[in-house]
Amino acid sequence: MDRKIEKKTWTWQRLTLIGAGLALASVLIATIYKDAGTSRLNVEKERLLLDTVQRGVFKEYITLFGVVEPIKTVYLDAIEGGRVEEVFVENGSMVKKGQQILRLSNLELQLNVLNQEAQIVNQINDIRQTSILMDQQSLSLKDQALDVQFRMDLIEKRNRRNQDLYTDKVISQVEFEDTRDEFEHLKRRQLLLSNTIEKDSLFQVMQENQMASTLDLMQRNLNFARNSLENLIIKAPIDGQISSLDTEVGQLIIRGNRIAQIDVLEQFKIRANIDEFYINRIFPQQEGTFLMEGQTYTLRINKIYPEVTNGSFAVDLIFVGERPERIKRGQTISLKLSLSDDTQAMLLAKGGYYQSTGGNWVYVLDPAAGVARKRNITVGRQNPNYYELIEGLQPGEVVIVSSYENYGDKEELILK
Repeated sequence: MDRKIEKKTWTWQRLTLIGAGLALASVLIATIYKDAGTSRLNVEKERLLLDTVQRGVFKEYITLFGVVEPIKTVYLDAIEGGRVEEVFVENGSMVKKGQQILRLSNLELQLNVLNQEAQIVNQINDIRQTSILMDQQSLSLKDQALDVQFRMDLIEKRNRRNQDLYTDKVISQVEFEDTRDEFEHLKRRQLLLSNTIEKDSLFQVMQENQMASTLDLMQRNLNFARNSLENLIIKAPIDGQISSLDTEVGQLIIRGNRIAQIDVLEQFKIRANIDEFYINRIFPQQEGTFLMEGQTYTLRINKIYPEVTNGSFAVDLIFVGERPERIKRGQTISLKLSLSDDTQAMLLAKGGYYQSTGGNWVYVLDPAAGVARKRNITVGRQNPNYYELIEGLQPGEVVIVSSYENYGDKEELILK
């Protein structure tokens, strides 16, 4: 007799199938719950610029563009104005010290100099005439003193003879006293002349010193007046190359106008402008480098100009060691100016992302998931190529460094 076999409701196959379904449903529910608040955006990976975070040498520097200038320049200004009569050299020529560059003419100046010269010569002649009169007066006093001395000698002899004759009663008392009185008068006159000659000598010494000073001043004024005419010939004060000379024959040059400049080409400097943002980090003796014809050359800041114009200030850099042989005045040089020493740091390439994030976060690739996730970071110093990473990233991680302008505030980018 057949026996009815009842089917079991919970077989092991059914239980396994139900367990797998529940696990799959749990995963789907967990994924949906996890991603419920995450915003995503699809992007094409081929259009992205990527950079791998690495540890390396970081040096803070800025890139500058400088112009090659002579280390010494002398400007030629017109000391006297006038009309250009001759131009002896061409613009760009090499000149020697004392070489004539151009000649001016100024009729009014020439007449003024001649009149001034005539007045000075007349004054010099008056002073010399006064000196001659003083000498004549001195000679006259000395002549009078000699005459008095001669008369005293005669009267003294006569007085001694009359005294003997008066003693012998040969002459009268009146005659004797007249001779004696005349002798005493000559003695007093001799003393007066002696004092006068002494004072005249002192006065003459003072006058001679004063006249000598006046003559020296007059002579210097005369030389100055004559030099005014010599200033009409413009000469090179140093050896060098003349530039900015654009005068023509017949042109009127006003006194004080710039005529040309002479550059000393034996040494050069680099004049560069720096953004005012760095004004507190620029100091004398800071060094920079530039590459020319495959060789690196070193520069050092020699002078800082503190005036800020259009958001920048200027510095002069001079060469340390050798300089390029074929460097030319006016040439533009791209150089790197160091702001710090070499240090080890994590490096992230600069890119358009910084404008959107301010360096506060980036998208980091997850190759396994095919997405790039937003992550907060901290950056420190920077140079034209890299940012110094403080925290938030590890070496080897890949970051999107192109612009984030079209991504908004999406948490994840799905890479297609």
